[in-house]
Amino acid sequence: MQTLAEAAIALSTEHGFMFTLTHGTILRGWALAQQGQYREGIAQIQEGLAARRARGTEVSRPYYLALLAEVYGKTEQAEEGLSALAEALDVAHKTGELVDEAELYRLAGELSLRMGERETGRTGEEEKIAHSPIHPFAHSSPEECFLKAIAIARAQSAKSLELRAVMSLGRLWQHQGKRKQAQQMLAEIYGWFTEGFDTKDLQEAKALLKDLT
Repeated sequence: MQTLAEAAIALSTEHGFMFTLTHGTILRGWALAQQGQYREGIAQIQEGLAARRARGTEVSRPYYLALLAEVYGKTEQAEEGLSALAEALDVAHKTGELVDEAELYRLAGELSLRMGERETGRTGEEEKIAHSPIHPFAHSSPEECFLKAIAIARAQSAKSLELRAVMSLGRLWQHQGKRKQAQQMLAEIYGWFTEGFDTKDLQEAKALLKDLT
């Protein structure tokens, strides 16, 4: 990913393709973060986001903000991640770009769990996602966010996003002792797939199913 992003940046700079340049910058930042270079990765993503907004476009902003929130989660900056997701959800509803809405809710659930674990020293299933009453996730528990993500993905027939959300809920239910319910839901969505079993999500789903059974 990093090599492809750098190639896109080089070509975009050479030919003056500014939107492709910002896209490459954001993806390079995400790739750097996957390699553990979190500070530089976050800076690159923010730079790309700022450049796109300065040029007056909100296209794909919810997706890019989801990438930023994911990286924030890896660096124990759950509050910053939730703020990014709140902005992403707001932009998505304003522009109608709702293709990533399920993933936004799933990530919100994951970040709230991390926030709860840090604040209480235990799993955060009873924790609220944010303390601000105006936060879009303020009155939802992690489980509610995962269920919302699943419902949205099903309504959009977005099977890959549904799988991710079911895995997140399944892990939570596993810790709550609801192994049978988690196994049944995950087996149903996993059984829908007929190819792509070498991909990261399906490999993780298979491993979780084995653990649950």
